[in-house]
Amino acid sequence: MKVVVIGATGTIGKAVAEALAPRHEVVRVARHGAVQADLEDPASLARLFETVRDVDAVVCCAGSAAFKPLAQLADADFELGLRSKLMGQVHLVQAAAPRLRDRGSITLTGGVLAHEPMPGGAAISLVNAALEGFVAGAALELPRGLRVNVVSPPWITETLKALKMDPSIGIPAAACAKAYLAAVEGKHQGETLEARKFA
Repeated sequence: MKVVVIGATGTIGKAVAEALAPRHEVVRVARHGAVQADLEDPASLARLFETVRDVDAVVCCAGSAAFKPLAQLADADFELGLRSKLMGQVHLVQAAAPRLRDRGSITLTGGVLAHEPMPGGAAISLVNAALEGFVAGAALELPRGLRVNVVSPPWITETLKALKMDPSIGIPAAACAKAYLAAVEGKHQGETLEARKFA
């Protein structure tokens, strides 16, 4: 299959691209690089699928959101997550679906904070939960056998190490990537795939 991976230079995106590469043609997409797109720019997503054609699957491992205490969250912090991680991925589905091959798939990225909240994570919990609801609803309307799912990663070991946090509470990016492989290669539809269950 020909698989577009958006956010392919990030910790999870790089691992997903590497996991897919042995069996699939992978098009690596990032804000900066040979093939570019920006979740916060819907026009760039449309241009991506005008340039990269005959795509079987799209995986999104990008999207920003604010992590800070509730009392410190301003409208701009909420708007970041809504504009980038939520609506960016919604716009991606809208841009990709008409251009995917029949029975193709789109895999989005949510996160564990939708169901396992923690202090400082309210804005991210909001976005992740909204993504799960969107995927469940959008799956009912996709034509031509297209599928859409969302992967819910826990904390990633490499990220925890970079933040000087306890890495034992996370899983490696390569283990997390297995959930994305299941979404691309399996028959899941309208589901939230918890990455720990596939690690």
